[in-house]
Amino acid sequence: MTATANHLSPDSTAPQPAAQAAKLPEVWLRGPLPDLNPLVQPVAHALLQAREELAEALRDFPRELLWARPAGVASVGFHLLHLTGVLNRLLTYARGEALSAEQLAYLAAEGQSGAAGPDVAGLLQAFDAQVERALAQLRATDEPTLRETRAVGRAGLPSTMLGLLVHAAEHTMRHLGQLLVTARVLRG
Repeated sequence: MTATANHLSPDSTAPQPAAQAAKLPEVWLRGPLPDLNPLVQPVAHALLQAREELAEALRDFPRELLWARPAGVASVGFHLLHLTGVLNRLLTYARGEALSAEQLAYLAAEGQSGAAGPDVAGLLQAFDAQVERALAQLRATDEPTLRETRAVGRAGLPSTMLGLLVHAAEHTMRHLGQLLVTARVLRG
């Protein structure tokens, strides 16, 4: 998928050209997604909305601004790395698994990347791929498991599978908003 073609038709998750997507309502107003339990639809809708908004907002975003930190806020690049990483981690906890060494290394690197790091297209592709993995996991989620307790982090703090999935959507949208404001400020 390209960064400019991550838009959904009303009845699928198939990419649509940006011009067509601009005419569509927000993802949550396009109806149910196929093969997805209604209880996790809002999670999928939020992730797909984030993917669309990122593609639109970062079209032709200058690489030289990717790691800029206006007024000391987190960079667009950090938010893109974090969006992918935290979604991966929260879905791991939702499956009842501990983080791998690779995930811990990614977490440590989120705040360390800079001008030599990935470009906008690469970061968007990584997020797109993570959203696709999330959608696959949501489709495979059995409703009774949504209430099951899940441990979060090294401290093993209690949550539920549904709590983790909802937080994945909420956290994604929170960082999307921060990224959109930072990108707009940087573009002047």
